[in-house]
Amino acid sequence: MTSLHTLHILNKTPGHPRSAACMEALRPGDALLLTENAVLALATSGCRGINIPVYALMPDVKARGLEQNAGEAALVSYPDMVDLTARAQHIISW
Repeated sequence: MTSLHTLHILNKTPGHPRSAACMEALRPGDALLLTENAVLALATSGCRGINIPVYALMPDVKARGLEQNAGEAALVSYPDMVDLTARAQHIISW
């Protein structure tokens, strides 16, 4: 199991100030997990150009009808989300 330096869990829409702050805080070795309204970034340019692993919580993606917009983001289940948190040395919820 590969460890992550920091797992950033983002639940804000792409236009929210905390979303922008989160994107500025991403560093190599980190990962980004989109939950709730943050998955709307899959339908915009909100996740393009990010050079770290991007995950999106599948139930939130399905609830917003964005399954076709996942792009390079890995869709994860709730158990997968728990695994990601266990792999992370630090977790920041935005």
